[in-house]
Amino acid sequence: MVNLLEILTKKNSGTIAKKRLQFVLIADRAGCTPEILEMIKDDMIKAISKYMEIDTNGLEIRITQMEDREASERLPVLYVSMPVRVMLTKETCQ
Repeated sequence: MVNLLEILTKKNSGTIAKKRLQFVLIADRAGCTPEILEMIKDDMIKAISKYMEIDTNGLEIRITQMEDREASERLPVLYVSMPVRVMLTKETCQ
C-alpha cells in the first residue's frame, strides 16, 4: 500500500503522481476514501501493537476484488502484510 507520508516526502513528481494514482485506485476498489483507508491502517497498527512489535515501514495493505461464488458478485478483500519483529509475552503486552 502507498504510505501517505511517502507521497508527501518524495521529491520526484513522477513518483508522487504514480503513488497518488495507486492510492486512489486502491480507495476506489474498496469503495472508501484514501483517508478512511489510512485510518483503517492506523487502527490495525494500534490494535496489533498490543500483542506484537511490528515493522510499520514494511507494512503493506492491498484491496483487491474476489468473486463471491454464493452471491455471484465481486467483493472487496483486504490483504495485509505486516512484518512482526517480536511477539510480546503476557507480561509485556500493553
